[in-house]
Amino acid sequence: MSFEFNNGRECIELCKQHDKQIWEVMLERESFISGKEKSEIENYMMGNLQIMKSAVRKGLFEEVKSVSGLVGGDAKKLRERYESQKTLSGYRMNKAVASAMAVLEVNAAMGQIVAAPTAGSSGILPGVLLSVAEAFELSDEEAVKGLITASAIGYIITRNATVAGAEGGCQAETGAAAAMTAAAIVELMGGSPQQAFHAAAITIKNILGLVCDPIAGLVEAPCVKRNAIGAANALISADLALAGVESIIPFDEVVEAMYRVGRAMPCELRETALGGLAATPTGLEIQKRIFGDKKE
Repeated sequence: MSFEFNNGRECIELCKQHDKQIWEVMLERESFISGKEKSEIENYMMGNLQIMKSAVRKGLFEEVKSVSGLVGGDAKKLRERYESQKTLSGYRMNKAVASAMAVLEVNAAMGQIVAAPTAGSSGILPGVLLSVAEAFELSDEEAVKGLITASAIGYIITRNATVAGAEGGCQAETGAAAAMTAAAIVELMGGSPQQAFHAAAITIKNILGLVCDPIAGLVEAPCVKRNAIGAANALISADLALAGVESIIPFDEVVEAMYRVGRAMPCELRETALGGLAATPTGLEIQKRIFGDKKE
């Protein structure tokens, strides 16, 4: 049986029909289309999890700096604060946020990361997933289930919309990553597939219309801080869904709306570095400092 699905509604129906969670349906689908044993797929995802762990650890404890010198070291600063002082957002939130920032800083420093779903949004899923796993003493095997749930959400978004900042703005990029993450941690916390999709819908709704305006065209600023906000968004949206709060607009319609909004954005606000923060006087000065008078 293929367990094929094209959208959230079909995925939920499969979960109901076979009494499975999203991660189980996605694993069945992947096994069918790839011809691989489910254990082989899980082992592959375990490898991805270990890369994520390494990136988080490096960014939190080492003074990583991007090639341009534009970003680096902020994740470590935040870790030092939440470990030594009372914070406004609390230990768990700050740890997830710092971990998300850590991965983006490692990426900007040309380190090894897992694009989840893109390099520019790669911090949200590992930052939150690993922080939640640690807080609730979940095993690596359980965390891998979360990665598989996240992949199902990412698959649906890419099939029906986009995860590319160049096509849909940052709402599509960090929005998709936050949606994937929220659904994953909802299932890990015992939530239903329906609740997982409500959480994913809420995360995208929260940042609908967010532009992609990388300063100097580099995946560094404001990308690191937007991953931080994406991590917080995923955690809050997951808690809302687990409390029984539902998205008034169904997930599939939210994804469609996000895609339409992205298509309506001018090209200056879709990763071209021609608008938004990149076009501010300071943004232009940074570009000139890094690339000189001309940037290819």
